[in-house]
Amino acid sequence: MHTRLRPLAAALGLSFALLASLAMAPAVAAPALDTSAVPARPRDNGLPPHWHRGAFMEIFVRAWKDSDGDGIGDLRGLTATLDELAGLGIRGIWLMPVTANADGDHGYATTNFRDIAPEYGTLADFDELLRQAHARGIGVIMDYVINHASAQHPFFTEALRGPDNPFHHWFVWSDTAPPAGEGGWDIWGAYPWYHAGSQPWAWPGTAKTVPRAPADARGFYFGTFGPHMPDFDFRNPAVRAYHLDSLRFWLNRGLDGFRLDATPHLFEKDAKDWNDQPESRAFTKQLQDLIKSYPSRYVVCEATAKPDEWGDPAVCGGAFAFGYVHHIVQAVRGQAESVQRVATHWATASPTMASFLSNHDAFAGARLFDQLQGDERRMRLAAAVYLLQPGTPFVYYGEPIGQAGVPGLEGDPALRGPLSWTADTRTGGFSSATPFRPVAANVATHNVESQRREPGSLRSHYQALIGLRNAHPSIARGSFEQGAAQGLVAVWQRRLAEPGPGGVREHTVTLVNFDEAPAPAQVSGLPPGARLLSRLPAGGATATRADAQGHATLLLAPLSVRVLEVSTAAAPKKRPARRPARRANAARR
Repeated sequence: MHTRLRPLAAALGLSFALLASLAMAPAVAAPALDTSAVPARPRDNGLPPHWHRGAFMEIFVRAWKDSDGDGIGDLRGLTATLDELAGLGIRGIWLMPVTANADGDHGYATTNFRDIAPEYGTLADFDELLRQAHARGIGVIMDYVINHASAQHPFFTEALRGPDNPFHHWFVWSDTAPPAGEGGWDIWGAYPWYHAGSQPWAWPGTAKTVPRAPADARGFYFGTFGPHMPDFDFRNPAVRAYHLDSLRFWLNRGLDGFRLDATPHLFEKDAKDWNDQPESRAFTKQLQDLIKSYPSRYVVCEATAKPDEWGDPAVCGGAFAFGYVHHIVQAVRGQAESVQRVATHWATASPTMASFLSNHDAFAGARLFDQLQGDERRMRLAAAVYLLQPGTPFVYYGEPIGQAGVPGLEGDPALRGPLSWTADTRTGGFSSATPFRPVAANVATHNVESQRREPGSLRSHYQALIGLRNAHPSIARGSFEQGAAQGLVAVWQRRLAEPGPGGVREHTVTLVNFDEAPAPAQVSGLPPGARLLSRLPAGGATATRADAQGHATLLLAPLSVRVLEVSTAAAPKKRPARRPARRANAARR
């Protein structure tokens, strides 16, 4: 039978049959993993209000900082360098997978959902990271790879024993090979059903030709992302319960939330409807509710096809704005259509969405330095756009120093090189040993150490932008108004008016000139006579004033960004210059 290829009603009925089979199945040795129920122990994390509206740093722990000289980054290395993140103004950290896995360099083939990968450290190291991050007002979320496990996970090795094993029903199986070809199964050009008897279980996760199953083969399992990562069967209540308990395991330790991986793939129906099913959305809402039952927690989902819908509070509550990133990059290249999109996108997009310029996946784009051929002027504009707009911005590690990709590599590995701490062309200051992967191509010129010393560096620019977001509540969580494109100039306004005696009232204007020539910009909808105070560049001219109709005109420098705070307070009157006191009878002195 095709366990998950039946209509929903039949599949739900099958869940009860599976429960019955569990009760009647012969006793088998349980895997040496924690499958116990985890009671909820909600407690406040002590982070500042609205912490999750600040800038996050996406960190590949393997590539951040090596503390023990084995060439691999680890949790202690991250903990020891938290001041670098605090100095940039970072409010949150997204840890790419740190749980035990079978593909360490990648990390998404999980072998234990309730333990730390040994090369990264221990649960005690993880707890210390949380303690130290919280002491600096920084929240920590982690990747939770919920859709699938590793083929080397003990649950799956038990499942391979056959249908009489309870764990067999934790994964998606078909007795015979489901149809392929036209009208059959095809996920991103690959057939997702794998014959259990033909797999080399030591497969490392690199490109290969999947062994052909015998014509009379029986026993096929489903893997959205390949044979090394079999999909869980979320129609099985035991699977759902296990993952809910595992989320509670980390939340009880003080974790501040999750990035939920590949949530649209949790439930499949058939070859046509294998993605983004209503059941996946409904269960993701359960996950969101659980996470947010803990005070001040945050959740964001990876949903590449329909991110706006997945960011809805009725589903995940937050999702990465895939697609929008390409408009930012095209805008800084001077494409008028994308300038228009940048100027108006957030007028309709949910402010709970997450934005970024690049991340760990090659399909999302190369590192920003490589996308823009090292043009730092345009890199600065791109950073300003997403750090000064609504949503939660996720900065990819190395981006604030303009780190390039790893030379000679393609795909994801090229994006995941060791962080360039120094100009050392062998180690980049990442490790005392040879790093697990070569350093970035531009390590000699773009590294943390050198840019800390340069007041006008790219890192300083990121620090200023993130500082603005932290200092001005309207930028972090205000409305989005008056968004408009004027040629290659984008203009938008942000307002925040919180009720009550402690509420914040603030109004800011951002103008970005994507043109290589000076350009005028018109700002409308201002209070008549309001003063426009320069906040970026800091200390800039403050004499700009709206006219009686609430209009102001500014001249923008080429490839520049300005942030202005709108003030309706009367300008302080100039005090007359004091005359120097007359010296009395100087001749007598």
